[in-house]
Amino acid sequence: MSNERHAEMSAFPTTRLRRLRYLPAVRELVKETRLSPADLILPLFVRPGKGVRQEISAMPGNYQVSPDLLVDEVRRVADQGLGGVILFGIPAEKDATGSDAVSDRGIVPQAVREAKRAVPELLLITDVCFCEYTDHGHCGVFSEATGRKDVDNDATLRLLAEQAVVHARAGADMVAPSGMMDGMVGAIRQGLDAADFAHVPIMSYAAKYASAFYGPFREAAECAPKFGDRRSYQMDPAAAAEQALREVALDLAEGADLVMVKPALAYLDIIRLVHDRWPGVPLAAYNVSGEFSMVKAAAQRGWLDEQAVVLESLTAIKRAGASIILTYWAKDVVRWLT
Repeated sequence: MSNERHAEMSAFPTTRLRRLRYLPAVRELVKETRLSPADLILPLFVRPGKGVRQEISAMPGNYQVSPDLLVDEVRRVADQGLGGVILFGIPAEKDATGSDAVSDRGIVPQAVREAKRAVPELLLITDVCFCEYTDHGHCGVFSEATGRKDVDNDATLRLLAEQAVVHARAGADMVAPSGMMDGMVGAIRQGLDAADFAHVPIMSYAAKYASAFYGPFREAAECAPKFGDRRSYQMDPAAAAEQALREVALDLAEGADLVMVKPALAYLDIIRLVHDRWPGVPLAAYNVSGEFSMVKAAAQRGWLDEQAVVLESLTAIKRAGASIILTYWAKDVVRWLT
């Protein structure tokens, strides 16, 4: 028997850890991981039109809304004390280069202007990517120079920088590039700085995996690839953890101010590794659509207690090291915590 095990046994009954769990007040006093509304970012989906509120069937309780109804939504978010919102846009028309993404009249700039006029103090983050805007559903423009269709990484960088500047010009407080293009953070940082938006921070999807948990989101953002998949640019779930750390290190070197791991629950180990390697860097985790919809479906059948499971899951994400959580449950969590 090890000395440590012997010491533990000999301490009984003097040491009884159940004493710290016996009373609810003591449990509350000694718990170390606490959820706060200010930790949570609510993803929102905006589409053209007026008076549009279209439920996303795969994500009950979530909607695509037009900019006028988005105003009502962001007002409620501000009243609840949430950390902010992140906007995803669905344009009226898509094309091969995602031209709506770089237009000042595009759906996201429209929505940003409306939201900031209504609630200027609310943190408004915009997703910077092309999958919602291209008719092929991939995260950049294509090149056939290699003899096969593949996203042209370097040609896409220029467009990502343009998109970020368009969002900042409309009033976005922060941009969040999600396409996993090599060099995207550096290109966006240079673009923002050259356009006098050096104050706008970048929250990079630094370790984003090619995950099966994104299925419902593709309905929400209408961005499913028309052919192929995104495995040539998003990370392989089976890749060595060190690869995620290299991705984060590169993004930080290029100027990322915050970094993100996506998805969250299946990658708690990666969240912990990133937190431990860079403890001073703000770390976000995206509690993605598949994680949301699985619990919703089970709760609707009475198999799970939705509130208990969600609070436990979000607590685990925060305990792993994320200080910011993007979650579709953000508004519910505020209600449950108060």
